Amino acid sequence: MTNTELLQYWFDEVWSNGNLNVIDKMYGPDTYSTGVISGTSLQREDIRELVTAIRELLKDIKVSFSHVMEQDDWLAVRTEIDAKRSDNEAEIQMTGQMFIRFENQVIVESHSHFNYLALFEQLGQIPSDAVPILLTGQAMQWK
Repeated sequence: MTNTELLQYWFDEVWSNGNLNVIDKMYGPDTYSTGVISGTSLQREDIRELVTAIRELLKDIKVSFSHVMEQDDWLAVRTEIDAKRSDNEAEIQMTGQMFIRFENQVIVESHSHFNYLALFEQLGQIPSDAVPILLTGQAMQWK
């Protein structure tokens, strides 16, 4: 499989199908992974928890790549994610970018940036105008 096919398999099995066993096969025990939470590197158990949390919020998750660049053991993709809210089946769309390094068909390094702000706006967890408000310098306050 090419690195692109490997990453598509990862998304199909882990994120779309919820097959958490694939994490142990494709995500190395010492994988360096950044992007989800600033200043931290996610380990296998963290990935399991992240997938479980997102799959509680979303269903019918489909991930595709609009842009792909492969060079040696590196893969860069722009992702397009379509899903439905678990609570009311409203359509959810978000994008992201990933830089992934594979060794022997295992993810050993991952740098990702997904538009979580757009996700949480579409889920109704933050106001839909959060970005324009934050750009004014105002702070969001929690009740």
